[in-house]
This record gives sequence, C-alpha cells and structure tokens, in this order.
Amino acid sequence: MKKKYLLSIIALSVATACQAASYTDPMGPSQMDQGGVGLLQTPVARMAKDGEFSLNYRDDDQYRFYSANLQLLPWLEATIRYTDVRTRKYSSDPNFSGSQTNKDKGIDVKMRLWEEGYWLPEVAVGIRDFGGTGLFDSEFFAANKAWGPFDFSLGLGFGYLGNSGNVSNPFCELKDSYCQRPKTYNSAGSFNLGDAFHGPASVFGGVEYQTPWQPLRLKLEYEGNDYKNDFAGRLKQSSPVNVGAVYRIGKWTDLNLSYERGNTLMFGVTMRTNFNDLTQQHRDSEKPAYAPNPQSDMLQHQVVAQQLTDINSNAGFASPHIQAKDRTLYLTGEQSKYRDGQEGVDRANRILVNNLPENIDTLKVTETRQNLPLVTTETDVKSLQDTLSGYPLGHEQPLKQRRTEPDVPEKAEQGYYIDHSRFDLGWAPVLNQSFGGPESFYMYQIGVEGSAGYWLTDHWNTSGTLFGNVYNNYNKFNFTSPPSDSQLPRVRTRIREYVQNDVYISNLQTTYIDRLGDGWYGQLYGGYLEMMYGGVGGEVLYRPLDSNWAVGLDGNYVKQRDWDNMMQFADYKVATGNLTGYWQPQFIDGLLVKASVGRYLAKDKGVTFDVSRRFESGVTAGVFATFTNVSAEQYGEGSFNKGFYLSIPLDLLTVTHNRTRAQLNWIPLTRDGGQMVGRKYYLYGLTEERSPAVE
Repeated sequence: MKKKYLLSIIALSVATACQAASYTDPMGPSQMDQGGVGLLQTPVARMAKDGEFSLNYRDDDQYRFYSANLQLLPWLEATIRYTDVRTRKYSSDPNFSGSQTNKDKGIDVKMRLWEEGYWLPEVAVGIRDFGGTGLFDSEFFAANKAWGPFDFSLGLGFGYLGNSGNVSNPFCELKDSYCQRPKTYNSAGSFNLGDAFHGPASVFGGVEYQTPWQPLRLKLEYEGNDYKNDFAGRLKQSSPVNVGAVYRIGKWTDLNLSYERGNTLMFGVTMRTNFNDLTQQHRDSEKPAYAPNPQSDMLQHQVVAQQLTDINSNAGFASPHIQAKDRTLYLTGEQSKYRDGQEGVDRANRILVNNLPENIDTLKVTETRQNLPLVTTETDVKSLQDTLSGYPLGHEQPLKQRRTEPDVPEKAEQGYYIDHSRFDLGWAPVLNQSFGGPESFYMYQIGVEGSAGYWLTDHWNTSGTLFGNVYNNYNKFNFTSPPSDSQLPRVRTRIREYVQNDVYISNLQTTYIDRLGDGWYGQLYGGYLEMMYGGVGGEVLYRPLDSNWAVGLDGNYVKQRDWDNMMQFADYKVATGNLTGYWQPQFIDGLLVKASVGRYLAKDKGVTFDVSRRFESGVTAGVFATFTNVSAEQYGEGSFNKGFYLSIPLDLLTVTHNRTRAQLNWIPLTRDGGQMVGRKYYLYGLTEERSPAVE
C-alpha cells in the first residue's frame, strides 16, 4: 500500500512539473565545464539565445578551465578556452617558465543541424579543441528533446569524448582508417582536423531538470570518457555518472557545483550577458520641438549662427556648414555624437525647418568623415512639416526622404559655418595585455598615448602618436631568440623587443585622402605607418551607396623599423598589398564577410578570410584566418595565422552618447606568416555610413 502511495505521489509530481514552463524559460541553456552549452563534461544540441556571451571558470584537482562562449549566430556557437593543467609544469626548464603550470589553448565550434519539432529532437554537430594542441580534441553528434521541465540529451562522441569506446565507431564500416586515432598531441595553434571522427566512439547523454524553484537547475549525465589517457595523468574514474547543480544569482550569474567521476568535486562560476540586449540610459537633450518661424528669402546671420550652434550641440554634427542654393538648404558636417546617424539627421532637420527661408522646399544633410563626404539625406520640406505637425487620424503619409550620393555645392548663394581648428591634440590611457605566455600567464603594459594632427588642407593631414610606458611586467621576458621551427623572415616575432622600449613614436605619417567620384574613395600615405614598419602606400575603395558589397585595393612598400632604435630602419624591406572584397549578406543581420588576396610581410602569398557579426547593441565579434603558400613546416608552430576580436562601443559604458570604440584581440600565437602591414586609416571603416540603412 505504501509503495502504491509513493508511486502515485511521484506520478502526480511529474505530471504537475510537465505543466510548468519548459526548460528554456526562464534560465535558458547553461554552460558545461569546458565552456559551451552542455551538461557537465558532455555537450548537448541546445544553443544559447542569439548573441549570448559567457565567461566561464571551472576548478577541480587536476584542471582549471577559463573559457569564453559566444552564440555568434542562432545556429552557430563558438568557444575559446585556456586550460591550466595543475599536475604539469609549463616547461621542464625552471629557468624558462619558473613554477608556472602548463597552459593550453583550445577552440570549439558547434553547429545546429535542425531545430526541435513535435517528434524530432534538436540535433547538432560539434568539434572541440581543433585549434590547439589537441589535449581534449573531440567530435560529436548530439540530440535533445524536452519534456516539460526535463531536457534529455543523447550523443555520440569521438576522441576525448569517446575514450571509453563503449560502442563501435560507425565510420569504421566506411573505411578502416577511421578505427584508429593517433594518441600524440599536436603543435600549439594548429588545426587538427585530419583525425576527426577517428578512433574509439562512445555514447553519452543525460538530463537537465529545471526545479520548481526557478534559480536552481539539476544535472545528471553519463559520459563516454574513461580518463585513462588524460594529459594531466591517468585519472581514477569510480563512476561514469556525474551529477551537478546550477544556481542563478540575479539575471546573469550562475554558480556551478558538481560531483564527477565518482570521486571529484568541481565548482565554478559563469558570468553571462547578451550582445543584442545591452543598452545604456544616456543623458541627452530633447529633440527640438517643432515651432515654425519662417524667415525671409535670405538666410539671416543671427538665426543661422544659432542654428549652427544647435546643430553642433543637439544634433551632434562637428564643424557644421549651412549653404543655400536655388530652393535647397544644405547642411554638411561630421556626425561625432550618435552611432545612429539617422538620429542626428532627424534632429538637424528639425532645427533647420523651424527657421526656414520661405523659398526653400528641400533639405539636404550630408554626413562626412575625415572630410570625406559620404551620404546625403534629402528631405521634402512640405512632407517634413506635415509629419511634424501631425496628420489627421487615418490620413497619415510617409515622410518623403531618401539617401543619395553626397551633394555639397562648391559655390552657393549664401554660406555659413562654424570655423574648426585644423590642429587636433589628445591623449588616452593604454592597456596592452597578452595571455598564455611561457613566463607568466598574464603579461601587461600600462601606458599613455598622446596624439597630434594638423590638416594642411581639407584632404591633406599630417599626424603622429607617441607612446610612453608607465608600468609593465615585461621584466619577466627571458628570451627574444627567433623561433627554431620557422623558416620565415622575422616580420612580427620581434614584438617583445619593440614593446620593451619605454618611449617610442608608434605612428608619424602624412596622408592625402579624398572622394574620387560616386562610390570611389582613395588615400595616399607615407611615414612611420605602425610600430614595426614605415614606408609609403595607397588604397582605393569602390563602395556603392546602400550596397551590400564593396571592393578595395591597397599597396605598400615598407621597411622594418629598428627595434633597438625605432627612429631608424633595419635592413628588411618588402612590397605588400591586398585586393579585398566585402559582403554583407541580407539573410543574416549584421554579418560581414571579407576576403583579401595578396602578398604579406614575409613575402608569402595567400588569402585572409574575416567573418564578423555586429549585434543590435553595436558590439562586433569576429574571427579571421590567413592561408598562404607557406607550408605548416615552414610556418612553424601554429600552422597559419588566425585570431578573434571584439569591438565594443564605449557609449554602452557611458551616460553620454559618443562614437568611440574599444577593440579586444585574441591571437593564439604571434608568428611571421600571413601578416599584413598596419594602417592608420582603412577606407571601408571610414565609409561606414554608406552601408545599407538599418530598417
């Protein structure tokens, strides 16, 4: 009787739970130990919400895992990871790395094959640790099916995930070579895909349960790894079943605790955010109210003077210029305040239309960047006045406004402007940092950078940047010798010798930059172009207005700067350049694909692919890889050049609007192949306003 009563209670509890919200509400999928959506040691098919970014830390007796996970696309997840192997030293030579424990870098990706349906589970395929030494290299297929608050997962793993070999590798039926997987570790930074889906295979799976208490989630899994060949040493596994819990604090912090292998306690924390949802409340003046005060046919000096002041302070246009010609009023200026250029145009139009000469029927607002005219927004005055006045209910009309090629009259009947200084002066704090070095996991340099520039004409600028070191831990550097495994000229691997200079000119150049015609822009430059190189070069870009494609060509002749005396040059010189195509596919919001073909600093030739995604907050995340005619043996450790980057608009951190951005780069290993010369100005970035307008 008691047994029946107990079963009835359990059945009632499960039935009640299944009426609750599904597992995705409110917490959404959670992170696994090594980073990426999963249970504890095993991945699942689920994806985080588009744009979600997680920083993860996990700790047990053998490993510390530091990882960053990004849902780059709704169906594509990417993870970068550092693993601290606590049982091994970085090097057998204490003079090289002291007592530092071994550090390993890894890259994971997971792609969803299809979403969950009424009958079908959600299915994904993934590759883990394919961009490192391969300590945890694995491939897997995973499937998930939700039932109320329960989310069940089942997967088939190869490599690290399949070490126990509890099932036969199905690919062995296709080819015998799939039955074996080398047990050697790869060189750091290489992409080791040749052994994918080889060797032993294992089934893994588990369940994640969202408890009625919303902050708490429970996990249970069966894993396919037996830990007999771990890099940390042969680890005892008392049980292949792991259990754990996730407790959410607030909205974006998860505390994780688990008991794994039947004998090991794992704990950690996850900090999460979403690049699509990041917002900031800004202090800003209200948009000008519509208060028409028509003027005579001529621009009135005092009225225009006030308009120029308001356009600068309220609409964010630096150095605005107002001109009148025929029946059109022109405004030209550089948007220095709002990332959304349309906001500045709307404010400027209100300011202009409030005190408009009676003979004006068209407004043309032209946005510039570095004195380059980029796009003109043409607005019909009558339509704007009717829109601001308000249409009768049921008689609303769309505003007659369109974007055109820049239209700035060379000569006008009247013209007024705010005089701008041709001399620019500024300074900024600088933090240079790197992770995973042999002497110390974290290397840093704090400095101050001062810059000055002078516009000789509207298109000819001379500028320079001086860097001064304040504090660093570069005294830990204990070698600057050339890589023993590379046959390439040392075009980048002398970085340690450059950065140990306390004061140096990082840039000193003269630049001529201009619009060459509809959609065409060009620049010529010469001087110290970057910290390591000086020389001359040029770039031309064709970018049709509101087009999702563009093409550019740059060419440079440069010499290497002397790392001991950066005011002099070393012997090395090279001609380098690239043909670059840009594409913004319309079927994925914010995606930019770039491909550059050309010659690099080490005189190698090849192609660079760069794929980035700009999220709704303005944060941009990207990845790049360069493949050249240099073999992996010639290139040395790393095999080819690759990296990740984040570009963050700083107005997400400030209470005032601004267009400043900060960039964080992660390059697993700096080598000499596939390296481009740096430039102060990139025409594609300068002409961003020509991108298709966001709907």
